[in-house]
Amino acid sequence: MSDASRHAAKLRERLTNGTEDKIGKALADLLENPLVTGTIGRAFDARERATQAQELALSALNLPTAADIERLTRRLRSVSQRLEGIEDGVHRLNRALSDGAIDTRLSVIEDQLKTLSGKLAATGSASGSREASTARKASTARKTSATRKATATRKAAGSAGARSSVRPAKAKKAV
Repeated sequence: MSDASRHAAKLRERLTNGTEDKIGKALADLLENPLVTGTIGRAFDARERATQAQELALSALNLPTAADIERLTRRLRSVSQRLEGIEDGVHRLNRALSDGAIDTRLSVIEDQLKTLSGKLAATGSASGSREASTARKASTARKTSATRKATATRKAAGSAGARSSVRPAKAKKAV
C-alpha cells in the first residue's frame, strides 16, 4: 500500500469510529428533546389527518382507497383458493366416474334387487295361497252358519205349525 492509501484508511477509520459515536449521541439528544418529539408527533398526526382526508375525498368521488383495493385483493385470493378446491373435487369425481366403478356398483345393486324381488314373489305366492285357503274356510264357515240358521228357523216354524194344529179350528161361516 502506498502512503496516500494508508493515510486515507486511517482517516476513514478515525472518522468512522468517532462518527458512529457522535451520530448515536446526537440522535439520543434529539429524541430526548421535547421540541423534536412534539414536532414528530404533530407530523404523524398531520399524516393521519391527510390520510383521512384523502379517504374522504376518494369516497366522495366514489373511488376505492388503497385499503379497499387491498381488501378486495385478499377476498379475490380467498375465492380463487376455494375455486381451486372445488375444481380439484370435480376432477376427483370425474376420475371416479370415468373408471367404471359406478357401472359395476349399479350392476351389483340391480342383481340384488332381482334377487329380492324373486324372494318377494315367492313369499307373496305362498301367502297368496294361504290367503285363498283362509278365504275358502271363511266362506265355508259362513255357509255352514247360514245352513244351521235355516235349519233352526225351519224347526222353529215346524214347532209353531204343530202348535197351531192343536188350536181349535175356526168355524166356517155358512152362506
